[in-house]
Amino acid sequence: MGKNSKNKKKMKGAEKTSLKTEKKMLLKQKRMLAKIGEADIEELLAKYKVDPTKKETAATEIECPAPSPRVNFTVVTHPTKDQLIFFGGNFYDGKKAEVYDDLFMYNIAKDSWTVLRGGDKPLPRSGHQMVATATDGGQLWMFGGEYSSPSQLQFHHYSDLWVFRIKERQWEKIPASGGPSARSGHRMVLLKKRLFVFGGFHDNNHSYKYFNDVHFFSLEDYKWTKIDVAGVAPPPPRSGCCMTTTTSGSILIWGGYSRAPMKKDADRGITHWDSYSLTPDKHDPKGLSWKWVSIKMGGVRPPPRSGVSYVVAPNGKLYTFGGVMDTEEDEESIIGQFSNELHSFDAENRVWRKVAIAQPGKSQATDEAMEEKVMTSAGAFTVTVAGKKTKSGEKFSGSATSEPGPRSHCGLAVCKGTLFLFGGSLEEGTKDITLGDFYSLDLQKPTEWKTIIEDKTQNNEILQ
Repeated sequence: MGKNSKNKKKMKGAEKTSLKTEKKMLLKQKRMLAKIGEADIEELLAKYKVDPTKKETAATEIECPAPSPRVNFTVVTHPTKDQLIFFGGNFYDGKKAEVYDDLFMYNIAKDSWTVLRGGDKPLPRSGHQMVATATDGGQLWMFGGEYSSPSQLQFHHYSDLWVFRIKERQWEKIPASGGPSARSGHRMVLLKKRLFVFGGFHDNNHSYKYFNDVHFFSLEDYKWTKIDVAGVAPPPPRSGCCMTTTTSGSILIWGGYSRAPMKKDADRGITHWDSYSLTPDKHDPKGLSWKWVSIKMGGVRPPPRSGVSYVVAPNGKLYTFGGVMDTEEDEESIIGQFSNELHSFDAENRVWRKVAIAQPGKSQATDEAMEEKVMTSAGAFTVTVAGKKTKSGEKFSGSATSEPGPRSHCGLAVCKGTLFLFGGSLEEGTKDITLGDFYSLDLQKPTEWKTIIEDKTQNNEILQ
């Protein structure tokens, strides 16, 4: 026993300090949870789990009102029908959080909603990713995400992979090991029967980590593979970036957000504005050899923002909307500057374009004549944003102009040349506003947004 003790590695001073600090924080959190009467997060999640002896084989689809206001959810276009499918997301009013596990279907022609009830399903989550395929009447593949307790003092991140078989109305958890670690804010795309996952973060309120690893899941053999990517300069770790594929078989990523320690008990947020291509080795028939290449993009690029929403249309063109930039008012206060700009991106030619929406009775030249200036340096930026914007504390009304107001983390989907936008979040002074409005835009003739569900946040009692 003495010999073994001598061979044990001594814990270094920094490690001891870190461990002591973490224990103190855990005890402090325990006291706070006891004070507000909130149960442990595992106990909170347990109530959502389905008893395997009682669960139904499939869910039942019933008519319902539109989804409640939410953010960080997923919305995809049904692979074979003119429908949109929503899953999960969260609501937060600055005091209490709620995370959802519901799946909604929106029938575009009928302007009607249905929701699935019963059956086994994933636990509530937000910040996950979902991809649709047309296989076997339609499948939805979903990975990761996070659950936060009502107080937002506790977080649980997922590393599970699920498939929803649309025809059977049935969820199935895929028991595949070797995948990405638990995370949210990652990105996932489908390329040649493989689901590629990049980036994301894990934050338990005591420590955090951002990722830049790449994994893929084969839809043919149901196995995860981690890619050891070559290249001298991979993208720095990040979450919430934009990610799309090209016809040549490469994957493009740009933007995103991360945090880094600055000094004791203080971090700085980094809004990324760089772009990379993940390119396969043409001489590798197994498709396991890839490399990162830093790339340049042309056209009118959106200014650096986090919380930017994006969707890839069937023609391969990508559309982005909104986002937020943190700007310093002084040394101690930071405000969010939200946008409602719409941009398109041609992935094949790597060219950006700002989509100008000509609202009735509004001069388009006025907005386009506004100054747009971007100056970047390592990890920081100064920007004057073109187009309509709002700062925390400024009032806006999305329904007054019949167009989506400034926001971040909304949901976007494209069906038959029409862009749909739902929800998102906004800060108004000290208030956190979760939105539930819904709009559409004809991408062939983007002259006017159409309001499907009006913005009603101004009269929402929960914001009082």
